[in-house]
Amino acid sequence: MVIQSSLRSAQLGIMCIFITAASCLSAETSKILCTEKEKQALLKFKQGLVDESKVLSTWDREKDCCKWRGITCNNQTGQVIMLDLSHNISEIFSVEQPLAGEINPSLLELRDLNYLDLSFNVFDGLKIPSFIGSFGQLKHLKFASVGFVGPIPQQLGNLTGLHTLDLSSNDLLVVSDLDWLTHLSSLRYLNLSRLNLSEFVRWPQSINKLPSLLELQLSSTSLPDVNLSSLPLNNFSNSLEVLVLSDNHFSPSIFFLVSNISTNLIHIGLMSCQLQGPIPDVFTNLSSLISLDLSYNQIEGGLPKSFRNLCSLESLNLESNKFSDRLYDSMKNLSCADETMKYLHLSGNPFWGPFPDLSRFSSLIELFIDGTNISGPLPKTLSQFSKLDSLSLVYNQLSGSLPDFTGLSSLRLLYLSNNQLNGSVPESIGQLSSLEALILSSNSLNGVLAEVHFSNLSRLESLDISQNPLSLNISSDWIPPFQLDTLSLDSCKVGPAFPKWLQTQKKLRSLYVSNAGISDSIPKGFWDLSTSLTELNLSYNQIHGKLPNLLQKNKTYFSFDLSYNNLSGPIPLFPSVTDLILSNNMFSGPLSSFCDPPALQLYRLDLSSNQLSGELPNCWIQFQRLSFLNLAKNNFSGKIPNSLSHLQNVVLLRLHDNNLSGEMPSLEDCTELRIVDLGRNKLSGRIPTLQGQSLPNLLVLRLRHNEFNGSLPLSLCSLPALHVLDLSDNKISGFLPECLNNITAMSYEVPDNIILGLVQVVWKGIEIEFGQNLKHLRSIDISSNNLSGMIPQNITSLLKLVSLNLSRNHLTGIIPGNFNKLSSLESLDLSRNWLSGSIPASFSSLNFLSYLDLSYNNLSGRIPLGTQLQSFSASSYVGNLQLCGPPLTKDCSGDKIDQDPDVRDGSEDDKDEGDDDDFLTFGFFFSIGIGYFVGFWGVCGTFLLKSSWRNAYFRFFNDTKDRIYKRARAVFKPRSHRA
Repeated sequence: MVIQSSLRSAQLGIMCIFITAASCLSAETSKILCTEKEKQALLKFKQGLVDESKVLSTWDREKDCCKWRGITCNNQTGQVIMLDLSHNISEIFSVEQPLAGEINPSLLELRDLNYLDLSFNVFDGLKIPSFIGSFGQLKHLKFASVGFVGPIPQQLGNLTGLHTLDLSSNDLLVVSDLDWLTHLSSLRYLNLSRLNLSEFVRWPQSINKLPSLLELQLSSTSLPDVNLSSLPLNNFSNSLEVLVLSDNHFSPSIFFLVSNISTNLIHIGLMSCQLQGPIPDVFTNLSSLISLDLSYNQIEGGLPKSFRNLCSLESLNLESNKFSDRLYDSMKNLSCADETMKYLHLSGNPFWGPFPDLSRFSSLIELFIDGTNISGPLPKTLSQFSKLDSLSLVYNQLSGSLPDFTGLSSLRLLYLSNNQLNGSVPESIGQLSSLEALILSSNSLNGVLAEVHFSNLSRLESLDISQNPLSLNISSDWIPPFQLDTLSLDSCKVGPAFPKWLQTQKKLRSLYVSNAGISDSIPKGFWDLSTSLTELNLSYNQIHGKLPNLLQKNKTYFSFDLSYNNLSGPIPLFPSVTDLILSNNMFSGPLSSFCDPPALQLYRLDLSSNQLSGELPNCWIQFQRLSFLNLAKNNFSGKIPNSLSHLQNVVLLRLHDNNLSGEMPSLEDCTELRIVDLGRNKLSGRIPTLQGQSLPNLLVLRLRHNEFNGSLPLSLCSLPALHVLDLSDNKISGFLPECLNNITAMSYEVPDNIILGLVQVVWKGIEIEFGQNLKHLRSIDISSNNLSGMIPQNITSLLKLVSLNLSRNHLTGIIPGNFNKLSSLESLDLSRNWLSGSIPASFSSLNFLSYLDLSYNNLSGRIPLGTQLQSFSASSYVGNLQLCGPPLTKDCSGDKIDQDPDVRDGSEDDKDEGDDDDFLTFGFFFSIGIGYFVGFWGVCGTFLLKSSWRNAYFRFFNDTKDRIYKRARAVFKPRSHRA
């Protein structure tokens, strides 16, 4: 970036002059040695330090201290002028530990010291020594990120000759007063980033009192917002060139301050300052500006017209804002920077319109316009950018064919993925000899890629053409000109043969060739690739054969995915692996060798849908990082080992569709569990206690089709996050718990939970798999058990319930009347129970109900009228002999009398009432009296007078009752004996 060159030219120039002078002073042009007094002072300073990595091993009292590490002397006087023991944090893989301990005041003996740098060492809990203010010659003081605490000593104000002051990243320093800064009239570089300056209200005025200041770094300091009314809006300073205020919270008034603070500004950094609204048109006087960083704010609109005055602008970063202008219009306001613009970052904004004409930016080096709404074809003028190093246009709506790339001789990175580009890949792409990364994935590119497309790509390290209908036509003996680091060919036509040229890639770390039409076996030589290969995905092919013992290959895999192939044989021994996914193959045999050697770093294990057998190993306690365990759809038998219950980080546990038996272990130590699926096994005993305080994140509990017995544990009601409870097809008895309404997620909206993996749910009578959509589902299925008693009234308090299945039990009583409260209900199955009474009228208010089964109960009366209930077929109500009305063919007696008044008009009501009045005459009541006398005494009188008739009648009644009871038992017998 520009800020690494010209933007910090002032500071770097000064530093270069100083360092050059220091280097010259340290040259062996003189035989003058360091003084004994200063050597002893440095040795005393060393004694106070903790030096675990022997950084100061050269500090030997028998040697000249001017040759010690970090020491520079004046070659004329031998006096120490520079002490630089900063820890080099840029060396990521360095094993050298930083210094620690204390800073001894013996350093005061270094009277000519003008450069002191102890940055990035560890002095946690120490205060900045006040004696530092006594170094009269000090010009450069750097204490960045050393862990200092407490107040900044006022004595630092005595360093009137100081040019550089860096106290950044000492988060626990207390800044209550910065008046001492005003005494540092020679200060040119000031860095107080990551200090708490929230009380520093008049910071602009204090900065104005530093007449020589060239660079000011105040990032992440909680600076107060600018009060423009208290500031004279004229140039504060003509010296300031670099101003970085990133990661603070400002209003747009900061633009007015920045545009007036100095006309010599060459870099402005306002990244992540929560700026909102459009950019004020205040940049007219900043003609010297070279770099402007406004990224990661919430700025709207487009670029202001005053940007037309930024004739020196080389770098503009507007990434991740809300700019919504037509991109073509905004680019017109950069007209004065045609020849200077080098770095243009516009990604993450809702810019729209066609790809703008940028051909006038002849010096462009980096162009990033990712994730916008620009559309249309790529311009043919792209080939004119001979200096272009990086081009990234991913996640847009670009269409059409790829342009000619011939002129992009300097192009190093080309990212065009996730667009709508089509057509073939031009052969000219093979002439980009500087290209290191080619990313064309997720487009509609078609045609054939041949060797000519890669002919001169000798520097290529990353190639991704996945998710395109492309075909590779490569000869079997082709030797590529490159050595790739990353290769992705997913969903391209690569097979049927396994590409032999892959065996030439000795530096490959990541290889993705999923769904590529390969129906070959993996060559033995492939496994001899460099040990650098850490990510391998060959899933969704038809690869056959057996895997070798990879433990002998001395490899470490982060991810190993060969799922959905035709691989067979035993599961081989693996070296250290993080993700091991071998599902949907034909692996067989036991997992007896799985525990040896231990794969302690295992994070995801998926061996589902194979032919594995035998008992599960009992070594799970060593896999404490394991989060995803899927051994479903195999032939495992025996008990579930207790060591599984000690996986404290496991999130998903799927053992369904096996032959596991015995009791279910307690899972209360598995506190991170979200999904438990043990369905379709032979597990027995009682369902163990599952307390919500131990399993606060449990979303799915699926134990269907086992042999669990006993009553439902009340602890189920304490699982607050439960979305799916499936205990169907077991032998559970007892009553439905009254406390089901305590399951919070069933009653209230809860924050979206991430569903990890697929879960099988019986949905509207069909078993289907749910993925991320499961987070919107609330389902209870306790069907096909031996539950008895009534349906609890408060089950209708589960307001977010979408599916309820209590069918094939022995439930009795009436259906709760307020089902209309379940406004989200889409599927309800209460069939094959002993429910009685009428169907509640509230059912007609279930507007989302699309599946209903009330069949084979003892329900009676009219089916409530309403389009929702009448839309179901008669099979939803069959087997209820006393039910009547549509959609059943059986009419209800007295339809006109009993008809719902809401569907009749007034004239019909009046007519019915008149008919009733005419019917109720004296003759009607007289006939009732005569009929009662003859009927009662004609039968009952005879029974009283003749005992033989009486005995015969009651024998007949008892026989008839027994026959009816037996017939009812045959028709309405329990579920276990019914279809």
